[in-house]
Amino acid sequence: MKFIISSTDLLSHLQAISRVISSKNTLPILDNFLFQMSGNELVVTASDLETTMITTIHLDNADGDGSIAIPARIIVDTLKEFPEQPLTFDINLDSLGIDIISENGKFSIVGKPGIDFPVIPALKEDRLTDVSFAAESLSKGISRTLFATADDELRPVMNGILVELRSDMATFVSSDAHKLVRYKRKDIRSAKDASFILPKKPANLLKNILPREENEVTLAFDEKNAVFTLSEYKLICRLVEGNYPAYESVIPKNNPNKLYIDRIEFLNTLRRVSVYSNQASNLIKLQLRSNQMVISAQDIDYSISAVEKINCQYGGDSMEIGFKSVFLIDILNNIVSEEVVVELADPTRAGIVLPKEEESEDENLLMLLMPMMINA
Repeated sequence: MKFIISSTDLLSHLQAISRVISSKNTLPILDNFLFQMSGNELVVTASDLETTMITTIHLDNADGDGSIAIPARIIVDTLKEFPEQPLTFDINLDSLGIDIISENGKFSIVGKPGIDFPVIPALKEDRLTDVSFAAESLSKGISRTLFATADDELRPVMNGILVELRSDMATFVSSDAHKLVRYKRKDIRSAKDASFILPKKPANLLKNILPREENEVTLAFDEKNAVFTLSEYKLICRLVEGNYPAYESVIPKNNPNKLYIDRIEFLNTLRRVSVYSNQASNLIKLQLRSNQMVISAQDIDYSISAVEKINCQYGGDSMEIGFKSVFLIDILNNIVSEEVVVELADPTRAGIVLPKEEESEDENLLMLLMPMMINA
């Protein structure tokens, strides 16, 4: 088995899929990439059993078919040090010897039998749901919601993104019980209603490769696994099992007090004032009055405090409400609108943060943050 490939092209593909490989694999074979050659196509696979990522590279110069597992760390570290040049891979499938021949040298490593690599799970045809949509739509759905997922061993369903597919839209939801994000896309539609919970690791992998994808993405899933197919990559992942909490019931419907404010000014003020908040609670207080907001924080232990005023549009009752500053900063960082709308009912109920203007007609973004008790 022999082929010639660009060093930078191969490195780019291997780095994209190498993020799948776990540092603590239970099976030694999973520390390897599976190289499979058929005709002029090289298919490389990386897996941690839960998530599998496959990339396909078209070769101009190839000879022989077969498969071999190649140590991932060695090959990636080697390719990083090469300038752009053609490399010849000469692989003996009997002895499992691999020679990488460059312009000025030869590097020899030993692989493992390709047959030892785990089999990729197949989807059940009778339980299958499939849908195609623009890569940008999925990319935004993941990037808008991923930051709000939890790290909760007791409630694994909260550690992923809920994806609900309907005939008129798709909804992406994430929550860690303190903050919640609901993002709707009208340009993703499914022939039948279905939903699944996408784990955090494959969501991160998709977030990295989707911005480079120019064609449509095909999604197919059953009750246990999902397959995302892109032009040069395929990601197969095991879904989170269980039922997602009824998130709609948490979103307050009647919020008469509305605050309109410049997002960047609000964000920068929060960053300055939050330096003076208690390190354990990160509590910041917002005092709202007609067309003015006072942001304050203090840490009694260190005798430090900060107060800053911002002009805004506020129509509603005067109130003082407390939030965890790091969460509020996270939310404002994940909205792109120049102005945001903060909707409030009272100091004990969740605040809703919305972009004043959506990026496109096809999307609808809502972020929710639970308040903190303000000690008298």
